[in-house]
Parts: sequence; structure tokens; C-alpha cells
Amino acid sequence: MAVDLSKLVSKRKIGFEELNGRTIAIDAYNVLYQFLSIIRGPDGTPLMDSHRNVTSHLSGLFYRNIELIGFGIKPIYVFDGIPSMLKQKTIDARMKRREEAREAWKEALEKGELEEAKMHAQGSTRLTKEIVESGKRLLDYMGVPYINAPSEGEAQASQMCKDNLVYAVGSQDYDTMLFAAPRVVRNLTISGKRKLPRKNIYINVEPELMEFKATTESLGVTQKQLVWIGIMLGTDYNAGIKGIGPKTALKLAKESKSIDDIEKHVKEKAQEGFELDPREVEAMFLNPEVREISGKELDSIMGKKPDIEKITKFMCDEHDFSNDRITKFAEKLLEARSVTRQRGIGSWLGKE
Repeated sequence: MAVDLSKLVSKRKIGFEELNGRTIAIDAYNVLYQFLSIIRGPDGTPLMDSHRNVTSHLSGLFYRNIELIGFGIKPIYVFDGIPSMLKQKTIDARMKRREEAREAWKEALEKGELEEAKMHAQGSTRLTKEIVESGKRLLDYMGVPYINAPSEGEAQASQMCKDNLVYAVGSQDYDTMLFAAPRVVRNLTISGKRKLPRKNIYINVEPELMEFKATTESLGVTQKQLVWIGIMLGTDYNAGIKGIGPKTALKLAKESKSIDDIEKHVKEKAQEGFELDPREVEAMFLNPEVREISGKELDSIMGKKPDIEKITKFMCDEHDFSNDRITKFAEKLLEARSVTRQRGIGSWLGKE
């Protein structure tokens, strides 16, 4: 479960116009999970083609990227590579929770409780190799660039932001802040009207900009101390400690000089220890496995062009999307990209 730093980080609403001409490195797996969870029928069933291949992610990637590019935003997706041993334990735990959610989904459907069923269906979302590969194919045909990280996608995206190759990281996870990404944009791919679970209430979800420097300065902590806070609250790699909330975690982090002190404080405060060695989790955030990307390599990746023929063949012939609708939006993509190309590569890198 990702860390919840919502009450601690410095963030503000940001309009799409502020992101015009900016390159955003998007955590691909994070976004794919979003689309697979949200784009479903009333009973929780995901979109599928006639061969029962899941296509929810394809719909999300296609329409949302065209919208982002239309706003002048330059997305580059960063896919996860080989998960660390630490992350594998988290993946195994998630698989168990998803199986439990799948069973609850079936039970709710049998009872005719559609809203309950859809909620459990979202919790059962599973990212397969086929889903990832089909997503990459679509991005290729759309001319939307992507790279493969050696390990964690959000770590690689954060490094690209630190190297000034991109303006910000696009992710829902607050964990991204623990990698010291200078700027993180949340709600980039899910903005708009959203219904609250189990309530007949709709809220307007808007993009938010979180800034690392502003956050650490306002809290009076270093990156290492922010990581300690995350470890106490729970990250993608470890469960949090019951009884320790954001305020207590902040206090303990500021009183500590090392992760050993954190471990000691936790045992005294909560009368329990960490499920995993917190030193391993700390190392994951402070020294993640990333690769160096040159400006020349990025320029080459950013130079991809959309191919309408391949888009329509893939989306319509292979996955049963409406030919008229896909063609119409593919032409909008070409138009939006032509405007972008007139501004030059400097615009793609957010330097203009």
C-alpha cells in the first residue's frame, strides 16, 4: 500500500494551462492500474473485445493522451522493469488481496448488489504481461514515447526529473516524493467528475502539483527523514505501524539521527516492530536502481510520430473499437502533434 503523505506534503491545484509545453514522465504502471480500475461497466466488468481481451487500459491511454497532448502537455511513460526482492513480497501480498476482492465481487454480483460489486471489482484489478505489451503497442502507434526502467518506474521518472530531463513526474502515489522527485503532478490522468464510493455524490478531481523542496522545508526535514516518515506510515514496500499517524511520524523522524533510532522509537511507542528490515526499505528510496538517460537519447525517443493506419488497425480490427470514433480522435492527435512539432523539441523538454 502506498504511503499517505497527503496531510504533510506541500501541494496546490494546478491548471492544465500551467503545464502547457511541459514534459511529464508518467509512472506507466500507476496509470494502467487507474484505467483498469475505473473504466468498467456498472457491474464491475472491464471493457473487453470479442476475444475477451481486456481493453479498458487501451481506451484510457488513447483518449486521455490525446486530451493531454491537446493541452500542450508532452507525456513520456516510464514502465517498471524487474521488481526488487523487496517489491516482490509486496506483489505477493497484493495478489492475495486481489483474489479476495475477486471472490467478494462474485458474491456481490450473485446478490445483485451492483455498486458493491463494482467496488470489489476495482480492488481485483490485475496487471498482466499482455495488458502491458498491448499498452506499449498503442503508445508506439500513437507516437507517444516510453522507456523501460531497470526496476521501479517511479524511481526512474524521479531521476529524470532531478536531471532536468522532464518538468515533473505524473503519479498518484505519494511514494514518488520519497524518491525526491522535485515536482509530482497528481490526478493528471483521472481529472474530471468522479463519483464517491457508496454515495450519490460527485466531486471534481483536479490536477495537483506537489513540490519536494517546499515540502521538506515546510516540515523541516531531509529526504532521509521524509523516507523514515514514509516507512512508519507504510510504503509500497512495507506496512505501516498501527497507532503512528503523520504527526507522530514527523515528530519521531525529527528526533532521530538514524534508522536505528526510528526502529527504537517505534518499539517504544507502538510496542511492535517492522515486518521487514526498515534499512532495506530506506535503501530502496535513497539509492534506487535507475539508468542514466542522455539528452540525445531523449530527443530521439520524443521524435516518434503517430500512425493513423496502425492505430485504427490495432484498435478497430484487433480490439473492436468504433472505426469512426477512433479515426476522428486519431486525426485530432495528428493535429495536436503538428502544433507541438512547430514549437520544436525545446517545448517537449519544457525548456521554452
